[in-house]
Amino acid sequence: MEKPLNSIIPIDINQEMQKSFIAYAMAVIINRALPDVRDGLKPVHRRILYSMSELNMYPDKPYRKSARLVGDVLGKYHPHGDTAVYDAMVRMAQDFSTRYMLVDGHGNFGSVDGDGAAAMRYTEARMSKITLELLRDIDKDTVDFYPNFDETLEQPAVLPARFPNLLVNGTGGIAVGMATNIPPHNMAETINATIALIDNPDISIDQLIDVMPGPDFPTGGIIMGVSGIRSAYKTGRGRIRVRAKAEIEKYNEDRERIVVTELPYQVNKAALVEKIAELVHEKRIDGISDLRDESDKSGMRVVIELKRNANANVVLNHLYKHTQMQDTFGVIMLALVDSEPRVLNLKQVLEYYIEHQKDVIVRRTKFELEKAQKRAHILEGLIIALDNIDEIVNLIKKSPDAASARAALIERFGLSEIQAQAILDMRLQRLTGLERDKIEGEYREILAKIDHFNKILSTPQMVLDIIKDDLIEIRDKYSDARRTQITFDEDDIDIDELIAREDMVVTLTHYGYIKRISLETYRAQRRGGRGVTAMSTREEDFAEQVFVTCTHNQLLFFTNKGKVYMKKCYQIPEAGRTAKGTAIVNMLNLDPDEKISAVFPIESEIEKDSNLMIVTKRGVVKKTPFTEYSNIRQNGLKAVNLRDDDELISVMETDGSKQIIVGTRDGMSIIFSEEDVRPMGRVATGVRAIKLRAGDSVVDACISEKDKQILVITEKGYGKRTLASEYRLQSRGGIGLKSMNITDKTGKLCGLKVVDGTEDIMLINDAGVVIRMSVEEISLIGRSTQGVRLMRVDDDTKVVCVAKIVETENDDEELEGCAEQEDGQAPKAEETPEAEPESEKTE
Repeated sequence: MEKPLNSIIPIDINQEMQKSFIAYAMAVIINRALPDVRDGLKPVHRRILYSMSELNMYPDKPYRKSARLVGDVLGKYHPHGDTAVYDAMVRMAQDFSTRYMLVDGHGNFGSVDGDGAAAMRYTEARMSKITLELLRDIDKDTVDFYPNFDETLEQPAVLPARFPNLLVNGTGGIAVGMATNIPPHNMAETINATIALIDNPDISIDQLIDVMPGPDFPTGGIIMGVSGIRSAYKTGRGRIRVRAKAEIEKYNEDRERIVVTELPYQVNKAALVEKIAELVHEKRIDGISDLRDESDKSGMRVVIELKRNANANVVLNHLYKHTQMQDTFGVIMLALVDSEPRVLNLKQVLEYYIEHQKDVIVRRTKFELEKAQKRAHILEGLIIALDNIDEIVNLIKKSPDAASARAALIERFGLSEIQAQAILDMRLQRLTGLERDKIEGEYREILAKIDHFNKILSTPQMVLDIIKDDLIEIRDKYSDARRTQITFDEDDIDIDELIAREDMVVTLTHYGYIKRISLETYRAQRRGGRGVTAMSTREEDFAEQVFVTCTHNQLLFFTNKGKVYMKKCYQIPEAGRTAKGTAIVNMLNLDPDEKISAVFPIESEIEKDSNLMIVTKRGVVKKTPFTEYSNIRQNGLKAVNLRDDDELISVMETDGSKQIIVGTRDGMSIIFSEEDVRPMGRVATGVRAIKLRAGDSVVDACISEKDKQILVITEKGYGKRTLASEYRLQSRGGIGLKSMNITDKTGKLCGLKVVDGTEDIMLINDAGVVIRMSVEEISLIGRSTQGVRLMRVDDDTKVVCVAKIVETENDDEELEGCAEQEDGQAPKAEETPEAEPESEKTE
């Protein structure tokens, strides 16, 4: 049964509002407020420039009334109100709003004082010369067109844009739930950065910043510091502080004045002067005796005269603090990518622009190739006609009409309909010898062009070379000097740039004292020696962890409570060789009963697809994507959920395909594939790595490699190397294999490392004595042997830590200031290999 026409259909208002608002929001985002990443234009600006080309408002033509252009845009493409169109056109014609003006305005187009433009019936406009580069080749099928609002005309979806306009002129816009604010840049720097990316697709953003150091505002000004620029270029968001350019001048011998010649971008000069006068009137700024605006056609000049005893620098700093003489430009590099709003970094913006240019060049080449092929086809027909001209003339004379003549030509000479028509249209003067030579010459030129176009389409590098040549041509023609100065900001110091890259030995004691020492402090020694004193500790304290890292690397501190903290290596206080160091509780926000269990050094930039593998004392292993540790707060971050009787032992960086070896105090070990451990979240507990016997515990875990060796060290200073091939791959969770024959003579296992024989190692005992030796000097023997003596240990001491040093120079010369040694060279080590059992029980 059909409903009557006047029936009321109930609709849920919540659903209807949601549906309607989403549709409205998407329309605003895509069709109004945001620029396209390819040409840097919003729809209204694109429609204005395209209408100017249709109206022949070219730079070499006379100016035409702005109202004529606005009406054309409204009637054809943009039915949203004349004010919106005119304001957009005016902004493109203001030298204080647009870095490289796209509209050449004639008349009153407003001022930096906030004065509006004259009515559109009074002003006139035409294209700027640089606008031709945005529209170049638009008639050669280089971009897509789509219907206008009433589907009577076609308009471009994007302009060819032969220079990266999104960065060159910047843009600003507020959509629904999002906004964009991209600063303008210098033409030469932007094009140079684009060319650098074409030449090296793997170029880093830091390298691009070397070529393109920062925004270049049309009003000049001074950018304070580079941290905001780097943040904007790397993440798409940043805050850039811009100051007015001001100089302190002396006049009348005993008086000073501040002269402002440039303002931050988008600051209203008249409003600024009014604000300064207001602050002086309210006595919030002292020392100003007179204020006047002396700006004229030659440039901006705001004079602030000071009282006789006023300190000019103090007054200037107050002006920076309380007025828009210092302003912040909030960068949000948001643009449409395939009709989807995205926040982009600098490299992504340039990559999308280059891809657009590739598409433009390929489409233009295909258009010109097709045109050349059509012309070659006609010329081939004309040449056939010239070769058979008498027969063709007789055939045409005998034909009753043009259609019959065309059909006869097609049948007799095998011509196409286009060729036959071209012969019929040929003038008699083309029959002369000179005209014949011209046709043949043109045909040869067309064939050469066709060959050239085919080469372009089949050679991607030629496309890139054409883009580079076009960019260089535009740069040389339109670029100018930078206007905005980028200067140092004392509040914006990048500490990393002030710290030299140097290898450091970081030592952490059992009671939480940490220090770093230059690696060069330790000299290489022979195995079996007593070593040199590494630190002076309290009587019951001893060094627990020692590792080598770079000053610029980050240190992740994992605690017994399963939390992780982060510090840069250079933030660890450097201390003397015998100093005990700084209490870690003074550097990290640790709870009273919280203690550092493991310290993991990482490179400053780590692979995003890598994992952190955590192994605990009770034989538990957990794999977590590294990205989950990217935002470590000052108060730490939960790293793992530990059981009450467990603590962290080792942390490793893996890529998903590694093999892990875990060693225990009783000399057992197991090698298993990382793939046996599924990725888990930060707060997960983990799974079993090795099954421990009663009283046993994990002492170390490393990444294993088949072509390397396993180095094991005991508490009483014994150690050995064994080929990794003697350790077979097992499933996670078993008892494992014997890695060393543990006896009262050797003591329990205290360290297990994977080595290749080229490294040095450092052993440290609980008395604070350290010894460094070459791994190559350690015997390579079987898996179930006791090993050889590496370090002499007294009865009341034991080895507590083993650190591996990679790629260090072996220096046998003594360092000045080293503590005295009891032995310069150790006696020959005792080698006590024992027979390997026939089989070992595994699980």
